[in-house]
Amino acid sequence: MDEGKLQTIDIRRILSLAPLIDEYVLGNACILGETTGAQVGQSRALLQMLQYPVRFDGFMIFFLKRGRLQIDFNLNSCELGENSLLVVVPGNIVKLTSAPDESLSDVDLYFALVSREFMSGIRFDFQKVFQDSLRIWDAPCLTLDAEQFSMANNYFLLARQVLQSSQPAKEDILGPLLTSFIYMILGVWTTRVRETPEPQSSARVQQLTERFLALVTEYHCEERGVAFYADRLCLTPKYLSKLVKQATGRSAPDWIDSYVVLEAKNLLRYSDKSIKEIVGVLHFPNQSVFYKFFKAHTRMTPSAYRKGGSI
Repeated sequence: MDEGKLQTIDIRRILSLAPLIDEYVLGNACILGETTGAQVGQSRALLQMLQYPVRFDGFMIFFLKRGRLQIDFNLNSCELGENSLLVVVPGNIVKLTSAPDESLSDVDLYFALVSREFMSGIRFDFQKVFQDSLRIWDAPCLTLDAEQFSMANNYFLLARQVLQSSQPAKEDILGPLLTSFIYMILGVWTTRVRETPEPQSSARVQQLTERFLALVTEYHCEERGVAFYADRLCLTPKYLSKLVKQATGRSAPDWIDSYVVLEAKNLLRYSDKSIKEIVGVLHFPNQSVFYKFFKAHTRMTPSAYRKGGSI
């Protein structure tokens, strides 16, 4: 699929849209934000962007110390509670479900945005480490115990101190620090997985479902028929649908349509493309069909959503 068609937000674009506190920014490599009760500061501007679906070309880390916050990424919803943490990998479409103006005064939150290039530069193979993606989707949020919470908090405080300092070579300091933090979280997550009963679906069902979702992620703009994905997996459409339903509880067409809706929201909110151009990007036959599809899934027209509607 032509990646140029996808509307992706990176740190450079974020900095052009939302003025942030300088000492919490490291060039185009990293942004560290925080909210502490009523003292939301400039972080509000960035978090308000997340009220709408946005694909971020990097890693997002949310660490909630107090309060509750709901975050949607791709087609999964995660409710962060006290002492909880969420890591979102590049390419996911993220949305902050809770309205910042209503909820941020009740939470203490750290969040970090790290560019894909920065992570690549420290040679950390995130995808290789987290191979069992379906199980991550089942339990993407971690609630930390007292010791783990203290460690995570210290990592964020040290990262903030580095960003605020006059220390040279900050990237060389933050790289190993970030790697160490993720390995710490990986250890916590691995322990939780081992303590969680294996899903009832077989390893083959999980593998095929993962491959199906990977294909949907890649081709949903062009292909909305189950037959296309079944053919790629050398399965019949009926059998593929049965496997996906068994593994996820959702039908294959529902997964495909949901990805298309997310893509449409992202393009409507963050691209300069006309609706006619978006219809072409998403390979709908005409604007009328796209309008009916979008409204059926969101109860709002594309035009209304572009003008500021929130769904």
